[in-house]
Amino acid sequence: MSQLPEPDEQEISAAKIPHDIFLSNLIGNHILLFTAIATFGSAYMKYLVIVPLISMAVLAFTYFRSSRVRREDSEFVWAHWQLARRWSKMFFFMLLLLLSVSLLGWLGKTYLGVMKEAVYGMIGGLGILPTLVSVLILIVIESDSLHHARVGTLPKWALQRFLGIEAEPAPQD
Repeated sequence: MSQLPEPDEQEISAAKIPHDIFLSNLIGNHILLFTAIATFGSAYMKYLVIVPLISMAVLAFTYFRSSRVRREDSEFVWAHWQLARRWSKMFFFMLLLLLSVSLLGWLGKTYLGVMKEAVYGMIGGLGILPTLVSVLILIVIESDSLHHARVGTLPKWALQRFLGIEAEPAPQD
């Protein structure tokens, strides 16, 4: 059975970067910026499109950067980038769902004459709500991943999935 070597301070610092980026996107962009724009009222709602655009850029950077990290340099850092990549991919699909529902709402209003209120309800209930719930869930998940990076560990499932290392069984009394 292979064991992951103890990471040094430089590796721990490098492993925290993808989680910091992802959490900054979730908290700073999807919660704070979204709330800031939404509080200005309906005249500024069109600027909410900035939130997913920024998010897509951050997710693309995370995805691109995670493919550039070399496993040979540090398996610990590489695995943490892969963790962030996995959650970024999931969140990208949530944003794609939001975009799809919004597009369908716009098409329904424009070409089928669906009431504005029905479109808002559809976009809010099928697009924005699942996205916001996923933001909250991913904040918890990424906070745990950041904690693992800070203490120099990986979750058991990540050891198996990314590095092929079986987690050691818990000692029995």
